[in-house]
This record gives sequence, C-alpha cells and structure tokens, in this order.
Amino acid sequence: MSDDAPAHERYIYAGAEQLRCGFTTGTCAALASRAAVQSLLGGTVPETVSLRTPKGWLATAPVIADGTLVPFSRGGRSFRCGVRKDAGDDPDVTDGCRVFATVRLTAREGGVSVTVDGGAGVGRVTKAGLEQPVGAAAINRVPRAMIADAVTAVCESSGFAGEVAVTIDVPGGERLAGRTFNPQLGIVGGISIIGTSGVVEPMSEQAMRDALAAEIRVIAAQCAGKAARPLVITPGNYGTAVAARLPELAGIPQLTCANFVGDALDLAAAHAFTRVVLVGHAGKFVKLAGGIMQTHSRVADCRMELLCAHAALCGADTATCARVMDCPTVEAALAVLDDRALTAPVVRSLLAAARRHVARRVSGAYPFALYLFTPERGILGMTEG
Repeated sequence: MSDDAPAHERYIYAGAEQLRCGFTTGTCAALASRAAVQSLLGGTVPETVSLRTPKGWLATAPVIADGTLVPFSRGGRSFRCGVRKDAGDDPDVTDGCRVFATVRLTAREGGVSVTVDGGAGVGRVTKAGLEQPVGAAAINRVPRAMIADAVTAVCESSGFAGEVAVTIDVPGGERLAGRTFNPQLGIVGGISIIGTSGVVEPMSEQAMRDALAAEIRVIAAQCAGKAARPLVITPGNYGTAVAARLPELAGIPQLTCANFVGDALDLAAAHAFTRVVLVGHAGKFVKLAGGIMQTHSRVADCRMELLCAHAALCGADTATCARVMDCPTVEAALAVLDDRALTAPVVRSLLAAARRHVARRVSGAYPFALYLFTPERGILGMTEG
C-alpha cells in the first residue's frame, strides 16, 4: 500500500478479519475548516479536501457546502463547509455524522491568528479536570492545533493576513452525546471533538483508556484538597447498582472501568486516591484471582479454570471439578459448588488470590477492598479493608 493512501483506504487485522480505518472528529473539524477557508480565499468550493493527520496518514473527504459563497476578496467574510465522518469499521457512535466549520475572516496587518470555538452540537465543559477549562468548548488540544495548522497553511499560501475565527458545529450532536461518556464527564450540549492521531483504528483500546483517564481526572478534581479521597471502581452498570445499595459506600465517587481494571488501579494511584473499593460481578472479577487485569473475554477467559482450581484446593473431587469445567457461566458453576457445600470456601479462596494480585499491582499506593457479587445471589463475599 502507498504511504500516501488515505486513512479510509487503510486496514488493520483483528485475527483473520480485515478492518478498515477511518478518521476522527478532530480530523473532520480540521478538514471542514480548511475547506471553508479555501472557499473564501479561492472563490470556489473544492469538491474534496485533504490534510495530513498527526499520525502521518492522509485524510480526504468530499466537501459539503452550506450557503452562498461570496469570496473574501469581494467583501464576503464568512462561509460554512462540512464533511461527513468516516470511522471505517470502528463501532463509533459518531460514524456518518456531519461536522461543519464556519470560518470568519478579518484582514489585519501581520500574520495569521486563529481562534476555535464550538457551536450547536459541540459539548461544553462543566466540570474541572478535563483537558479544556470549564466553560470551553469540548474541542481537545490536538484537534485545535490541527484546525489552526490547516487554516494557517491555506491563508499563508493565499497571501491572507489577519484573524480567522472558526466555529465547529455538529448537527444532531446533542443526541449523539447521550451515547458517549460525555454525560458522566460533565460535558453538556453535544459531542466532543477529539483524537490524538487523527485516525480511527477499529476496536481501538486506546480510545477506551483515554476516556477512562478523562473520567478519573474529573473525579480527582472534585476531590481536590480533601484529605480522604476514596474511590469505588466497578466494571459497569451491575456493579454501579450494587455499590449504590451498600450503605458503607454511600457518597463515594464511582469510576466505571469496563474491562480495564488494571488501568483503573494505576490511575487511582496516579491521582492520589487514598482508598479504593472494587465492586465487580463474579463473571469478571473471578479473573482477578488469576492476575488478569484486562477482563475482556478475547484477552483471557479462564473463569472455569480458576473456579475449578480453587474448588480443588477447597476439597472438590474430580467429578465436581469436571462439572465446573463444563459450566457455561460462573452462576452455573456456583450451583455445582452449592451441591457440595463448597461455594463459601471457594469464594474466600478466590478473593484471597485476587487480593494478592491486586496488592501486587497497586504496590502499597493505597489500601483497598474487593466485593464479589452476582445479580442472582447478591454479595458473594468481600475482603477486609
């Protein structure tokens, strides 16, 4: 493949599956901004627009023109262009959305000065701890730089000097934002314009890790100045609901970590939380007993092996171990252990092993405790602390 192949013509492999790459909302905003400036200074709307992403890949998209173009040289001062996002084969909720840029030019002596803001469908930051300050549009640093670079290059090549005010808007962005992390992060009114490489690589775990880091920064900012900074870490909705029903955890902020338990533990240490409680479904947290800190099944799925090993340690015979190994779910395996009165000792054994692995991971950064539950049984057990 050519080094100049556009992002949407590049592929990565997940096992035997070929997945097409795409580009980020930040790249879309920069492309739209470039198209609007080219239209104003060149007098015609380009059919397509291109730029080089921070990753070095080319991004190209058809231009959507909005309104009547009056070239800047004849007195026109602003124009709006957009592009449609192509996220490739990534399950991105913003795939296919339109990202527009309205560019206003004001001639001045000197160089080119670019300001970037968000309009309709672009979120606003309402909580401290995110990359942008409270009140600012949720357009991150790299997309802002991409927009400024794209606009400046066109202005300089056209001989324009002055101020360029760019406003990014996303039709339907507020609706789309409800399917993202933005409500939890305190970003209201629309989506975020994000991306660090400018390209979307399908099934990217880095995007999930970035969202996790952003969420914990918000929580840490809310706890700033407090001597006691406890935190509840849970993989998802089940754990959140269980933690909310435990009186001893009332009022403690919660971080949803999905499958990234190890990353969440590391982030808690990095942000100086003083105590951490992990509340997890046995179907995921049984993996902690094997030292598995990324709990997605495609990374490791040895739930039955771990249950079987700890059942054997607690006195299960070969027939019982064989039945456990044949179970499709942790709940089904627990039912097998119920028949031999082994559930409680096996849970204690699993929790002890999980505690050892977590202790090794956090390396004394803070005290912690673990709760293990299933929706059917409620709390199965907990460690001290």
